[in-house]
Amino acid sequence: MEWKSVGRMFLFPLQMLYHIVRGTLVSLLPSRRKDLTKEVVLITGGGRGIGRHLAKEFAKQGARKVILWGRTEKCLKETTEEISLSGTECHYFVCDVANREEVYKQAKVVREKVGDVTILVNNAAVVHGKSLMDSDDDALLKSQHINTLGQFWTTKAFLPRMLELQHGRVVCINSILSQSPIPGAIDYCTSKASSLAFMESLTLGLLDCPGVGCTTVLPFHTNTEMFQGMRVRFPQLFPPLKPEVVAQRTVEAVRADKAFLYLPWTMHALVLLKSFMPQVALEEIHKFSGTYTCMNTFKGRT
Repeated sequence: MEWKSVGRMFLFPLQMLYHIVRGTLVSLLPSRRKDLTKEVVLITGGGRGIGRHLAKEFAKQGARKVILWGRTEKCLKETTEEISLSGTECHYFVCDVANREEVYKQAKVVREKVGDVTILVNNAAVVHGKSLMDSDDDALLKSQHINTLGQFWTTKAFLPRMLELQHGRVVCINSILSQSPIPGAIDYCTSKASSLAFMESLTLGLLDCPGVGCTTVLPFHTNTEMFQGMRVRFPQLFPPLKPEVVAQRTVEAVRADKAFLYLPWTMHALVLLKSFMPQVALEEIHKFSGTYTCMNTFKGRT
């Protein structure tokens, strides 16, 4: 028994190296994209911003049905009409993902009126853009309830049926701020870090569930009204992402069964640097790049 343990101990590094090399090659080689023509996609926060572009992109790439959830009926209705005109069946339901009972109730309505959801996109989020001491307690709670706990309720509502069908995907529109926080958005950064941990745990938990998986997208600052007024010191070097690009790359990642997507790819370097650089050096980089003050002009939508 002891010799077996010793043997496994020596084999483990080789196995790790094999899986690293194999995983790298798989990620570099072009993969076959799955068809979306049988998929029913539900997008939270689907009325505007990235959510609206996601809805249009899923429809463009062939999704059978698109369902929008959100709190503002006017935006939901406008997006639904636009997608319906393109030829894709689209429905909307007013639902606040922070309200657990409302999520479960509306999930039941969706199943009865539209059918089983096979792709769940957790996109709904809010940001208040203030320091901890300047933040209202209720605003802080709201961020956590929508950005983090909302994913618990929506996933619990739709994942069981995906597991029964052995077909489905849970998608999360996260943020690079979950791994590289900035001052002035402490509520958002904290909630997105929790959201990332949720998705990492869920992704591992579904490894033995055939046909069901996860995709987590971590984009850099995206040019939407949600972060209106946010400024970086070198916009030519670090230009904000276009929401339509984030949407396109997200749908492509879903079709390729990709677990994690960093946008742009240079964000990998940021995460790598943070893993070994001393804190003093990181602080100087933040000062130089202007992230210490980038939220000073924030006036986005909450």
